[in-house]
Amino acid sequence: MFTRIAGTIGTAALVMGALLGIASPANAETNPACSSDMTQIGTTAYIKSGGTTVASVKQFKGCNKNWSYTYVWEGFRSSHSGTWWACSGVSTSSGLEDYKCGGNHQKEVWSSGANTLNVCTKAYGQLEWSGGEGSAATSQRC
Repeated sequence: MFTRIAGTIGTAALVMGALLGIASPANAETNPACSSDMTQIGTTAYIKSGGTTVASVKQFKGCNKNWSYTYVWEGFRSSHSGTWWACSGVSTSSGLEDYKCGGNHQKEVWSSGANTLNVCTKAYGQLEWSGGEGSAATSQRC
């Protein structure tokens, strides 16, 4: 009886681990243009489709600039074989700066770095796909 219970618990743990692996973003967040002194600022924002999270948006500071980062989650990537585009930019009171879009099916997009450390900013991310789109912005940092 204990063997059957232990086996059931072990199976449940494997299933939960697999589910968590599908839901998690599992990203490295390595900026190809500035890797040495990057620090996340503000909260992480989430792009959703219905009730499902499909991408994360983060803001970083480093190399004397602000950076926006959008990461498309594996669950979305594996379930959308059609065209989709991710974009990322730094939002200020003057508008959206440093906006950059990745190519079709690119899983992460870094903005190119905005000279906005002296103003209040948010990271803005957008994901468009055949049949839908979503966007999100992080908390404002001054």
